[in-house]
Amino acid sequence: MSGGRTEALREVLRTIVDPASGKDIVTAGLVEGIELKGGLVQVALAVPRERAAAMEPVRKAVETALARQPGIANATAVLTAHRAGAAQGQPRSNEPQREARRESRQAETLLPEVRAIVAVASGKGGVGKSTVAVNLAVALARLGRTVGLLDADIYGPSLPRMLGLARKPEMAGDKLLPIPAWGLKAMSIGFMVEEETPMIWRGPMVMGALEQMLGQVAWGRLDFLIVDMPPGTGDAQLTMAQRVKLAGAVIVSTPQDIALIDARRGVRMFERTHVPVLGLVENMSFFVCPHCGERADVFGHGGARAEASRLGVSFLGEVPLLLAIRETGDRGQPIVAAEPEGPAAQAFAAIAARVAEAVEQRLAGPGSGPRITVS
Repeated sequence: MSGGRTEALREVLRTIVDPASGKDIVTAGLVEGIELKGGLVQVALAVPRERAAAMEPVRKAVETALARQPGIANATAVLTAHRAGAAQGQPRSNEPQREARRESRQAETLLPEVRAIVAVASGKGGVGKSTVAVNLAVALARLGRTVGLLDADIYGPSLPRMLGLARKPEMAGDKLLPIPAWGLKAMSIGFMVEEETPMIWRGPMVMGALEQMLGQVAWGRLDFLIVDMPPGTGDAQLTMAQRVKLAGAVIVSTPQDIALIDARRGVRMFERTHVPVLGLVENMSFFVCPHCGERADVFGHGGARAEASRLGVSFLGEVPLLLAIRETGDRGQPIVAAEPEGPAAQAFAAIAARVAEAVEQRLAGPGSGPRITVS
């Protein structure tokens, strides 16, 4: 059934002309792929880099044409250059520099009203990165900041469940409206697909979806945009580093050695992409029995602090292993909001204050705009 729908959309694309060849974009071989999931459709258009500016009207025409089709809630077209190398031969010696300058200009203009974009990342899954991202964002909002929260984990979005949201975002003109919750604005691909729908997308589609949630969402003026990154060091991390100007990255780990190895990779990845690492957070740092009060270091303790010292980055704080954190997250009530006086909320509040202070130090200087003060 989806194959028939995809072919119908391909026929729609045949009405759009490639200005260079005079042929429709399908016949001209520009349509690299069509991905359809429910009411979401993404199209990858393969063009040489030097034609990217000229193809922008075509890209917009593709989105407009597909968005008008029955059953399509949102359409995205992405320009890729994967075929450019074969078509154009080896790049000239100054092409990498031109590309770097172009990406730098894009990074400056993609989210002009967002003062600081902070990535929350980990080298591996299972360390509670999304829990830290959500509660960090809520804690910053409780400090009086205007905060956005972006779920960049296209394959495994968790924000809808953790924020208790189950509705689709509305449109304002050609932009999606982020959904308000717990004092912040949130956006996730999970708002637009069913919870159990797998996102079986190739790399260009993932990058296109991420860029759409960055540039085609009406975020408005924000002090912070917290980005919950997928685990690892792949396409999404590179897209973020190249397409927006990150104020810094927060690396989440648990205390044990195997997690710290992956956290180390995360730190090095951001360093290589010239993104400052604001510091490490040790999640599931220790467990205190609610009945007898005895403390147990289930995963060890202090590993992230020691690793931060070894790597020469800040240690932002430790979050205890508490049943309440899991329970509140499962029912869509971040613990910072649900139990603001509890030990977990206090830990997240301290981490949020340190992150705000670290970002302010990075941004301070002539022309940096209004200061973000730490309460």
